[in-house]
Amino acid sequence: MMEKLYDVTALGEILIDFTMNGQSEQGNGVFEACPGGAVNNVLAMLSKLGKKTAFIGKVGKDQFGRLLRDALKETGIDDKAMVTDEEVNTTLAFVHTFPDGDREFSFYRKPGADMMLREDEVDYERIRQSRVFHIGTLSMTDEPALSATKKALEAAREAGCMITFDPNLRPPLWKSLEEAKKAMEYVFEYCDMLKISDNEIQFISGKEDYDEGIRYLQDKYRIPVIFLTMGKDGSRAYYKDIRVEKKGFSVKAVETTGAGDTFCANAINGVLDCGIDNLTEEKLGEILTYANAGAALITLKKGALRSMPEPDEIEELIRQQGE
Repeated sequence: MMEKLYDVTALGEILIDFTMNGQSEQGNGVFEACPGGAVNNVLAMLSKLGKKTAFIGKVGKDQFGRLLRDALKETGIDDKAMVTDEEVNTTLAFVHTFPDGDREFSFYRKPGADMMLREDEVDYERIRQSRVFHIGTLSMTDEPALSATKKALEAAREAGCMITFDPNLRPPLWKSLEEAKKAMEYVFEYCDMLKISDNEIQFISGKEDYDEGIRYLQDKYRIPVIFLTMGKDGSRAYYKDIRVEKKGFSVKAVETTGAGDTFCANAINGVLDCGIDNLTEEKLGEILTYANAGAALITLKKGALRSMPEPDEIEELIRQQGE
């Protein structure tokens, strides 16, 4: 088999998360411009873990686009397949944080540059040169990025990439939840590894019980490995007839942005290192514990892409709080 140049290439949204960072002397809210976008947060963590990563997407020809390009380079993500839109501005998201660290988003994306990626702008060779191709659903909310994502998925399947998927459902960005559901179901048909949250599994399966929801996905789509995140309650892994659950780590969260992305990156890393055909109950347990610890640590900082934990920090938390 030909040696691939990249471990993980991702296609999707890239944006600036403006997070609350106190008040000015005049009593106005101060926002910090944090580079983000779910798939790039995943790549940033994978880069920390020593994986070679690349991003395919689009930014605006503005100061935020330049900031994002610099951030990718700084975090070790190959940005050569990221294109610039001459007319549409970079997507922005304002993150409003609640006292418990949870948050809600206000998006400035009607349109945003990330939605404008065309089929002919996608670097398909970069996908073919990757062991893993990773996406979410935010590149599927609108054309032309929807068609570009579908064509990229086809190229990844033809090239034999492991296809990993985190829906990252953001209801305000969809014309209807029915369209969001269709997009998720479309990618399930391609998916080798799925990371899905507790509310997303209930949404897509219509079942309150998580295990029943996962069983529905396994039966219908034959997804080889599924990771379920349950916030501070921890996570589960489902593989063949194996079901593993690990508790979350206790930290005082500042902001939860990027927690799911950090978990996803660590899960991809574990499956990539082990091999999707060689997963055992013990190995899945180790992957969950490591991913849970990484997800807990990211909540101690604002933003995500530049805030990913170091591997030794993850290992230290596991030593402190491990079972």
